[in-house]
Amino acid sequence: MTKKAIKANVKGRIQGVGYRASTHQKATRLGIKGYVKSSSGSEIEVVAEGEEEKIEELIQYLQEGPNKAEVEDFSYDWIEPTEDFIRFAIKYEV
Repeated sequence: MTKKAIKANVKGRIQGVGYRASTHQKATRLGIKGYVKSSSGSEIEVVAEGEEEKIEELIQYLQEGPNKAEVEDFSYDWIEPTEDFIRFAIKYEV
């Protein structure tokens, strides 16, 4: 099976609504590896690697997020998979 990867940016009212946690749960259920992290107060970055159909399912989810999220802008680019990830993680800035 061919591995695919994306780097996505999500903007909107996505802090404090469980966006990172729910993205982690969804990606883990889909068998996707990579990470989700806040890149600013109203922006989240996602890097995800996995089977193309699973990545496409995650893309659909990222555009909506959990119930209380308000996604205002969503973009992603297909990137080369690195296979550096062992699981999907939430990265916290220190």
